[in-house]
Amino acid sequence: MQTYKYDGHADSLLPEGNQWKLVWNDEFDGRELDTTKWGFRRNFWGKPFPTFTDQGVVLDGNSNLELHLIRTPDGEYQSPHLQTGSLTFDIPKDTNGFWPFGKLETPKFMHRYGFYEIRCRLPKYDGWHSAFWLQSPSIGTHPDPTQCGVEVDIMENYRQYQYGEIICGSGYGGYGKDSFWHGHKHIPFKETADGWHYYSLEWSRDGYVYYFDGVEVNRETGPVSNVDQFILVSTECHGYRENGKHDPLLDAAVLPDCFVVDHVRVFDEVK
Repeated sequence: MQTYKYDGHADSLLPEGNQWKLVWNDEFDGRELDTTKWGFRRNFWGKPFPTFTDQGVVLDGNSNLELHLIRTPDGEYQSPHLQTGSLTFDIPKDTNGFWPFGKLETPKFMHRYGFYEIRCRLPKYDGWHSAFWLQSPSIGTHPDPTQCGVEVDIMENYRQYQYGEIICGSGYGGYGKDSFWHGHKHIPFKETADGWHYYSLEWSRDGYVYYFDGVEVNRETGPVSNVDQFILVSTECHGYRENGKHDPLLDAAVLPDCFVVDHVRVFDEVK
């Protein structure tokens, strides 16, 4: 990998053989989240989802974003889920007509192809997970996934604590019986001396290449999304999708616990 220098911040690790241009980034400087770049996922399949919140977001003043696990007074759990766009199916209906969605949110950043990188520290406790991924607003709405988008999971750590694995790969066809999750790989988790990790994706017309700490770990040739997609830097407490209550593993978490992000960067290949 080649390094990209960003003044006063950690380097990026980019694939060799190409020239790259930074086109979007957040270094999380300052004390407040840049809401021109990020919104919050609060709804799930058209309804408010109790574990998603816009609270628990901390910028520590040292160019780090912290997404915290929150224990509520009633003994339940929440955590923040950041995104630069939104899934159309999440939007609650707020019109009087027969259209099943409310007003579409204006995306803050949508992009196609390029190199996507996060530098982060993972949470310490089980029962919730962190992720860095790409999604299309219209995933699953066309028979050809290249025309409506592919979910691309650059990193998910929900198997880290019990199985010592990090997940990466893609899926398409929506989230019902027609969905197809064909390319996910389970990569052994290897801790670094300082706890910081790089998770990244090279997305081209030819496929997806995944990197963990600068090492290629997975390669897929298709289907490849040919539409703009948005970025998610997310956390989610387990149990709520299944039964509306938290996973008991969360009760063992010692707070504060958080997903720490140093930067998110997007590069385009210079032709």
